[in-house]
Amino acid sequence: MSNRLTNLIAGVLLIIVFLLCFFSMKDDSATMDEMSHIPAGYSYLTQKDFRINPEHPPLIKDLAAVPLLFLDLNFPEDHASWTQGVNEQWTFGSQFLYYSGNDADQIIFWARIPMILLLIFLGWFIFRWAKELAGNKVALLVLTLFSFSPTFLAHGRLVTTDVAAALGVVLATYFWIKFLKDPTKKNIILAGLIFGVSILLKFSLVLLVPLFAVITVVYAWLKFQERGFKQCIWWILKYMVMALIVGIIGVILIWPVYQFHLLNYPAERQLQDSETILSSGGINTLEGICLWMADKPVFRPYGHYFLGLLMASQRVSGGNTVYFLNEISNRGWWYYFPLVYLLKMPLAFHILTLLALLYIAWLIIIKRPFWKDTFHRIKEWIKNHFTEFSMIVFLIIYWVTSIKGALNIGVRHVLPVFPFTYILVSLGIAKWKKIAASLVLVLLGFYIISSLLVWPHHLTYFNEIAKGPENGYKYVVDSNYDWGQDLKRLKKWVDENEIEKIYLSYFGGGNPEYYLKEKYAPWWGDRNKKELPKGSYLAVSATLLQGGKGNPAPGFDQLTGYYLWLDDYEPITRIGNSIFIYYIP
Repeated sequence: MSNRLTNLIAGVLLIIVFLLCFFSMKDDSATMDEMSHIPAGYSYLTQKDFRINPEHPPLIKDLAAVPLLFLDLNFPEDHASWTQGVNEQWTFGSQFLYYSGNDADQIIFWARIPMILLLIFLGWFIFRWAKELAGNKVALLVLTLFSFSPTFLAHGRLVTTDVAAALGVVLATYFWIKFLKDPTKKNIILAGLIFGVSILLKFSLVLLVPLFAVITVVYAWLKFQERGFKQCIWWILKYMVMALIVGIIGVILIWPVYQFHLLNYPAERQLQDSETILSSGGINTLEGICLWMADKPVFRPYGHYFLGLLMASQRVSGGNTVYFLNEISNRGWWYYFPLVYLLKMPLAFHILTLLALLYIAWLIIIKRPFWKDTFHRIKEWIKNHFTEFSMIVFLIIYWVTSIKGALNIGVRHVLPVFPFTYILVSLGIAKWKKIAASLVLVLLGFYIISSLLVWPHHLTYFNEIAKGPENGYKYVVDSNYDWGQDLKRLKKWVDENEIEKIYLSYFGGGNPEYYLKEKYAPWWGDRNKKELPKGSYLAVSATLLQGGKGNPAPGFDQLTGYYLWLDDYEPITRIGNSIFIYYIP
């Protein structure tokens, strides 16, 4: 296949990605995290003040806020959530979007456009890298898997940091490997800058540090081991020093970025806010260092970055109260991410993965048994497939960390593993002979159709193992299924059916009062059913519905079971899969 035709097909695929995202997002209301991220980003660029949402680095929120600078928006600078509150991101976000005289839909629409462009850039870069590795056909296969990924299509149009994290992993790894293979001054500086940008996209990308440590040592050892023990050790140390320089360049980049965001954030206020945020469980040594830096002019940027990193780490270890497989817990389940990955990835992709694994098994068991000259073969494979080896190391590190963590709120948190998984699977199935080519094409067609059938509700995608998106909420909710995206669609249904009043138990970043106005009546699940007047309409978000039906996990003692009474009723309809509507006679 010629380069010209390959690039043309790739361009068409990326245009499809843009169209699928653009025309699905316009009817989505704000999701939970967007209610925080969008106003936070606008506050950074207009106020140069980082008091809101420090648990995420600023770059993606900045990017989303750039189009908002061209709108005439009111900033609630006198509201208590800004002037007095400590990281009152949800209150401030709601005030900015819905109660300050702004057009919330206009803000959300324009903030999402840069996110779609970022998604397209990620797709292009994955395509480019795969093309370098294995040629045109493999590159197109990788891009096809990316372009019709329900998870990328769902989250790539939202103002969150998850797709950006995947991009950061891909860019940083690519340029780190380039530096290892050709450690020129240019490549060292470039790798350092890209690493710095990556750790400014999402705090979880600090996991790049152990990845780069491992692959740097392995690369130097494999390249120089034949020069003798002393020479090999010397080269390993030299590479470690160069890697340290790259890392230092990345860390230095944090300073000007955070310094810009702290220009109008008073040092005494930064210290006070940091103390309040970190004091809930007592101040340990790391937190003490963070507080010491908080009001020092030179160290303030690092203190605020460190604060966000500590907040993210505490949240991963502390977890969120969530529903999973009919249980409610805040301690997490080790099998959460593996099972959600199994159910949220298209079944066709799992079959393609199995085909790739079968090819590998054939190689190491039948063609060349692994027990013959094992160590030498492993060394030679790593030396000849160092990029693939690096990807595998990252997948291991990220999967182990995710499984051990307690923050079980969505498959989006493992999005950084998707690009490398697509590349590795594509490389594996590309080795199959022509006899299997038709099978691969059939599976790709199955993959594409499975994804398109759920449009525009990609957030609710579940594969055939879970019996499709209609049943996905029975397994898991939150950002896997219901993140508040269907509030505007609920308004449309209420208007079309001339409903005068609807009780609503809503989960998400939208504002029911803003959209439904006088037709909205708030409802909390733990209220007595008898409080509902006869002939009422009750709408319940899937996340809250399942949270009110699940059983408490061992050791979890919060109130559950308060929505079990709804089992006596069938929903009269569902809005975009995620909001259940009941008529209570």
